Order: sequence, then C-alpha cells, then structure tokens
Amino acid sequence: MNNFMSALWAESLKMRRSRVPFFTALGFSMAPLAGGLFMIILKDPEAARSLGIISAKAQLMVGVADWPAFFGFMIQAVAAGGLVLFSIITSWVFGREFSDHTVKELLALPTSREIIVTAKFIVIAIWALAITLLIFGIGLIVGTLVNIPGWSVELVRTTFMKVTGAAVLNLPLVAFVALLASAGRGYLPAFGWTIFTLVLANIAAILGWGDWFPWAIPGIFSGAAGPGTDALGTHSYVILILTGTLGLAATYWWWRNADQTR
Repeated sequence: MNNFMSALWAESLKMRRSRVPFFTALGFSMAPLAGGLFMIILKDPEAARSLGIISAKAQLMVGVADWPAFFGFMIQAVAAGGLVLFSIITSWVFGREFSDHTVKELLALPTSREIIVTAKFIVIAIWALAITLLIFGIGLIVGTLVNIPGWSVELVRTTFMKVTGAAVLNLPLVAFVALLASAGRGYLPAFGWTIFTLVLANIAAILGWGDWFPWAIPGIFSGAAGPGTDALGTHSYVILILTGTLGLAATYWWWRNADQTR
C-alpha cells in the first residue's frame, strides 16, 4: 500500500508541476465557449450577419438558441473531443517517460511495475473526469450569461448524466493509447493511433456498424454519430469493456516485460 501511495503521489506531482493540465483544460473550454457563441448568433441572426458571422452554419451545428440545444452541443463535444483530449493526456502521462529519458530509472525502481501503471491510469481517469466537470460548470455559466430559454432542473440532471457518461465511455479506449505510447516509446505512435481510430469510428457510424465498433460508441451515445443511446445495445457496452480490458492487459504486459536497458 505504501508503494502504491508513493507511486500515485509521484504521478500526481508530475501532473501538478506541468503546464499540460492547464492547456488541456483551456483547450477543452473552447467547447462551451463556442456553444455560447452559437447561442448569441442564433438569438439575433440579423446582428450576426451584419458583423459578418454566418448564422446558417450555427443553425446547422446547434439548431435553436435554447438550453436543450446548447447542452446537446456540449454532450457531442465531450464525446467527440473527449477521446482526443483523453488521448493527449494519456500520451503525455506514458510518453513523457521516454521523451524525458526517465523510463530506465522508472523501470529500475523497487516499486512493482504494475503499481506504476495503475497509478498512471488512476491519474489519467481523475484528470479526465475533473476537466469534464470543469467544462460542464463553464457551460452552465456561459448559458446563464447568454440568457437562453428552456432551463429546467431535470434537463441539467439529464445533461450531467450524458456528459459524464460520454466521458466514462471514452476512458476504456485510452488503454490502447497508453500501450502505443509505451511500446512506441513516445507521443507520435499514440497520436497516430488516435487519428486512425477516429477515422474508423466515423466510417463505422456511417455504415451503420457503429454499435459494434468501440471507438464509435461514445459518439453514438451522445448523438454526435447517430440517433443516441437507442442505437446501442448491451453488446455495445460489453464490446467497449472488453476492448478496454484488452488494452489494459496489453499495457500491463508490456511494462512487466519491458527491457530497462533500452
């Protein structure tokens, strides 16, 4: 237990001393801010046109200026952008050991390698969910300031469940990102994998196979890549869990057998 807490403290310290958490939060905060801008445009299309802003595009992306449309935009942003953001976080947590040339010292520690990997995944999960909650809070503030209609406590509760649900569904998928960042010994293989799976997810959703493809499931859940949760069955969540479990097992296996001299 002492070794685990030490590993968790060390990973948390790396995160706190880095600027990456700030920049990831700043980047993801663009989602509610963009949604708020669309709401302003849709509230007064004529004023938007006079300022050179095309309101038709905002209408296509969001719909109407109310809380349901604004929350819908946020849910889709968390589902689609969350995978990219969480992949960036995972790539940094695992890949930085190679870019900073600290992996040999890390593998030589008396602390179990399984403990080190577990600590990294816990930090990733906490980090990702904390940013998701932050974005939801910013969204509430932005929507209130824009003063759009359609507010209800039930809508907020439902949206909160959807936003956190989309984030949680994205988390198992970062296991393969961790594997690629580790086996590829850096950030680039993990980034390449993320882009590759995003493209495949879009293709699978278009072909109607998204409920069978793990990387398309969060988008379908949010409604960004399909009709929403109605398109998902029990098999979708089972496949997602099995995919995450396989990625975790492969990552643990790699770290257990990694050559510390390389």
